[in-house]
Amino acid sequence: MSDTPAPLLPASLLPPAIARLRAAGVADPARDARLLLAHALGLPPERVSLALHDPAPADTAARFAALIDRRAARQPVSQIIGRRLFWGRSFIVTPDVLDPRPETETLIAAALAEPFARVLDLGTGSGAILLTLLAEAPQASGLGVDLSPAALDVARANTCALGLAGRADFVLSDWFVAVAGRFDLIVANPPYIAAAEMPALAPETRDWEPHLALTPGGDGLDACRAISAGAAAHLAPGGRLLVETGPTQGAAVAALMRKAGLQAVEILPDMDGRDRVVIARAAPPDPGAGPTVA
Repeated sequence: MSDTPAPLLPASLLPPAIARLRAAGVADPARDARLLLAHALGLPPERVSLALHDPAPADTAARFAALIDRRAARQPVSQIIGRRLFWGRSFIVTPDVLDPRPETETLIAAALAEPFARVLDLGTGSGAILLTLLAEAPQASGLGVDLSPAALDVARANTCALGLAGRADFVLSDWFVAVAGRFDLIVANPPYIAAAEMPALAPETRDWEPHLALTPGGDGLDACRAISAGAAAHLAPGGRLLVETGPTQGAAVAALMRKAGLQAVEILPDMDGRDRVVIARAAPPDPGAGPTVA
């Protein structure tokens, strides 16, 4: 009789992992367990099904168990594997940045609806918004600002990974404080969750994502107030401002933009029909004025 242990089959690891995640309250335990198993095996997620019944390295079980422990503690999958897909591209994600979300693609689609040459991304985080726009508009360049040095490090890493170095710059700034010049597109996914709403957030968001990127405190509108008030001084004539908001904030943010003298204010819904992006424009060029210098 051979003393050689039976080979480890990855399929045997999934049922207890799924049960563990389900007991921890994870919303889609089967999906997450498969994603983490793929990561433990060093495989793309789409190939894990083909490997379920092939012998795996002996240390796979321990590596997978450590990943499941982290997910059971409600750490987001994207932080565990260090990556998140957004608009068809893979972005580096760490606990220092907001996890790019599907609803933010509403802002991307609206921004790409018109041409732009120079874009400013306020609160850039991972750089997902700015870098997606630059990748989709090869003639454009841009600036991303953030109050977190660690977030800017992630954004710069994503810039290099996506081959966009030389077209994107990053600056430590509290909104417009360190920003010079004018832009024909300003975008922002600012913190907009009200302080009273924070306790009810999912643990993945409340306990693991940076609060600086989630809430400005109070009614959640302070960041939108600052952005609305400062945008006109940094928009080229006729330039656009696009700001993501919470689903109950569209009307309030639109009012802030109108109060700041911006024009053609519009509220766009996300894929679920909820208010998600508020758009406004700077005044158009004065026909009698000379060319604007950025």
